[in-house]
Amino acid sequence: MADKFVVKGGNALRGSVKIAGAKNAASKMIIASLLTADEVVLANLPLQKESEIARELVTTLGAQTELVDHTLTLRTETIASTSAMQLSRKNRLAILALAPLLHRSGEAYVPTLGGDKIGPRPVNFHLDALEKMGAKIEVDHDGYRASVEGRLKGSLIELPYPSVMATETVLLAGVMAQGRTVIKNAAIEPEIVDLIMLLQKMGAIIEMGAGRHIEITGVEKLHGCRHVILPDRMEAASYGSMAIATRGEIFCEGAKHRDMITFLNAVRRMGADYEVKNGGILFKGGLKYQGLKIETDTHPGFMTDWQQPFVVALTQAEGTSVVHETVFEDRFGYTETLREMGADITLFDTCLGEVQCRYRDHNHKHSAIIKGPTKLKAADIKLLDIRAGLACVIAALVAEGTSTLTGFEHLERGYEDLYGKLKSIGADIQAT
Repeated sequence: MADKFVVKGGNALRGSVKIAGAKNAASKMIIASLLTADEVVLANLPLQKESEIARELVTTLGAQTELVDHTLTLRTETIASTSAMQLSRKNRLAILALAPLLHRSGEAYVPTLGGDKIGPRPVNFHLDALEKMGAKIEVDHDGYRASVEGRLKGSLIELPYPSVMATETVLLAGVMAQGRTVIKNAAIEPEIVDLIMLLQKMGAIIEMGAGRHIEITGVEKLHGCRHVILPDRMEAASYGSMAIATRGEIFCEGAKHRDMITFLNAVRRMGADYEVKNGGILFKGGLKYQGLKIETDTHPGFMTDWQQPFVVALTQAEGTSVVHETVFEDRFGYTETLREMGADITLFDTCLGEVQCRYRDHNHKHSAIIKGPTKLKAADIKLLDIRAGLACVIAALVAEGTSTLTGFEHLERGYEDLYGKLKSIGADIQAT
């Protein structure tokens, strides 16, 4: 990967891109393969850094893996190591290995969380749940050490917030725990449902009830299976936002209507359009956009990972837009770059949404007012994380003049062949 990219803005992007498998499902499924000694085959694997890190994680723990095209075969006949400490805070995935290692070996040691600079994750949700299921947890400067006598025990787990990764931890813990595990206030994202489908194929008994209620009946053993990973709705929304912001037209091959309903409503409300076709969704930019109000939320709400790319499109809308971020407390850092490029964005530490969120009594700037339309101008941009970085790429594609981008490696974590796909839809981008 080149150190620097040069982007000349002002082109309406047109063409077709194939949407990769979902990053937030694939990496979790790779870790779930540790639950069995049998072969697990994952098709439609996204070829990006996060999948590589997850594969490195399970390999460290004893998995044998083979990647052919977009199909990954995993087999972990024995757990070779119960420590993932050598991964040294590469991302937040290691915390999910606690439950499979406890099932297979009775102990685990994983590093403290790393990854993007978008605020701390609720690690206590994971640890509290495992402790309630019988695990002994010790926390030191470097990581989290867990052990259990015999099997984990099924329990009632009521999450303070419907955290995706905490829900995944409890799912991985519950499938082979003794007795019944009930998750209240669970996350129900499409990636969670896809993980449940994988676990069911492996022999798990999992029921989804009304009101964020998941019930798991533990089994003694899981077996192998083959599973096709669902398309990445974040990637689809990223290219959709790109089409809107540049007033172009992009067909997202493989994008699923069912998983993007809330995003599609926002697209149409601001004056852009889309067309659901066989095999994907066609996003159509318009001549005139209007501001709107958005509030991020857990599924089925407006996804927090949709917010950053879509805000760039909102800078081109007439009037005032309001965005209330309720999922992560520090997800507007990229707006500083947008302001330097000419965007009119003001941040607030108050809740500018329908309801008061969990950050209402804190000093986090988690609401934004965007006034437009504004002409964006080129800039030298340092990319800091996946979605914010992609937002800055879109801004460079919209801006007048030529921008230079560094930190492109962050985008490699979440997007397969971003550079190639951008070139294929008419982006004037060059690696230097």
